[in-house]
Amino acid sequence: MIPTHHPAWCYRAVLYEMNLRQLTPEGTLRAAMQRLAFLHDLGIDAVWLMPIHPIGAVNRKGTLGSYYSIRDYTAVNPEFGTMEDLDAFVAEAHRLGMRVLLDWVANHTSRDARWLVEKPADWYERDAAGDALVPWDWTDTAKLNYANRAVWQGQIDAMSFWIREHAIDGFRCDMAMLMPPEFWDEAARQLRMLRPDLFLLAEAEELRLVERGPFDACYGWELFHLMNDVAQQHVRVTALRDWMQADRGRYPREAIRLLFTSNHDENSWNGTEFARMGAAAEIMALFTFVAPGCMPLIYTGQEVGYDHSFAFFDRDPIPSEAYVANRHTELYSRLIHLRHTSPALAAGEQGGEPIEIHNNAEDCLMILVREAAGNRVVAIMNLSPYTIHADYRTGIYAGEYIDVMTGGPILLPEHVECDMAGWSYRLLVQQP
Repeated sequence: MIPTHHPAWCYRAVLYEMNLRQLTPEGTLRAAMQRLAFLHDLGIDAVWLMPIHPIGAVNRKGTLGSYYSIRDYTAVNPEFGTMEDLDAFVAEAHRLGMRVLLDWVANHTSRDARWLVEKPADWYERDAAGDALVPWDWTDTAKLNYANRAVWQGQIDAMSFWIREHAIDGFRCDMAMLMPPEFWDEAARQLRMLRPDLFLLAEAEELRLVERGPFDACYGWELFHLMNDVAQQHVRVTALRDWMQADRGRYPREAIRLLFTSNHDENSWNGTEFARMGAAAEIMALFTFVAPGCMPLIYTGQEVGYDHSFAFFDRDPIPSEAYVANRHTELYSRLIHLRHTSPALAAGEQGGEPIEIHNNAEDCLMILVREAAGNRVVAIMNLSPYTIHADYRTGIYAGEYIDVMTGGPILLPEHVECDMAGWSYRLLVQQP
């Protein structure tokens, strides 16, 4: 079964995906460590490091290769620094009260990985000529053989190394649906014997992994794509409403869904949130914080509104002069503070169930209410590019609130009638 209790910190957490190669001009762990104070002040709870391991040279893509072509599971990529640098990074994150997750690539290694030399041939899937198979078009990788239980234990032992020796708090598990779910069951069992509060995130949304699996959270890919479609007006807000209803019936309440407007794949291959979502980028960021059951993710550069699609296989860093607090930083700061102080927005079984206030423009306007522990959050969102004349009755939800974006008091009357510009919103909170 899914863990009945996730680590206490994760229910109201905001996760940050760190692209070490691009975060700083230096592209190192030591330089990234200097950014941790900024992320702490923003309110980030946990930092997910893209793979830190040495990258293979055979069929290497670009100049520096793919993070996801791993040569050695128990070493640090010299591009980023040393093991001591990683330990210093983790220690500083912990000092600031943040957790550190490693990106774990269990499906494949590089084509010159240590395991290809050191382990028996049947650790890999092989063709008729005896060569390790290439999954899809990932020509810089070699597919591991999960029919061999020794591979399971090899992975678990490598993951255990980072928990036991380097105080890692959890793992984001790459393409988790490609391995047998029973492997993850066994991995979680052994790893949680070392660390009971281990956090596991699956880059997958298959029901088996969250309904009867070991993961604390999984990706919300379907909702992410719907958000893009709404922003581009391929579908209307009714698609988001339908998703919420279907998802709450499909997944157990305990399942936490990671939600985002960008990540390393989307940014590099499909463009930034500004390119994909245009003027809707801000309201979609807000939606990731108020959607039920979800944990928001912020990707490298989003905290300063850096509108750039990073090269994936080469250095392409954020210039130092571009990494300054601005209105995007302020937006995320307010959203994160709201999440931290609002039990209603908690993920999993702790958060408030979504309630909608009906209105006269439901193909554009969503009015979402969430309540828990005497706390109420009301998100009034025109999820369309059209100016609408909104008309709705708030009933029991009328009253005095705080406007999250201004910090000032606001009265939500029993009957609201007003014009709302395209992609505009009001975010209101009422504390006990």
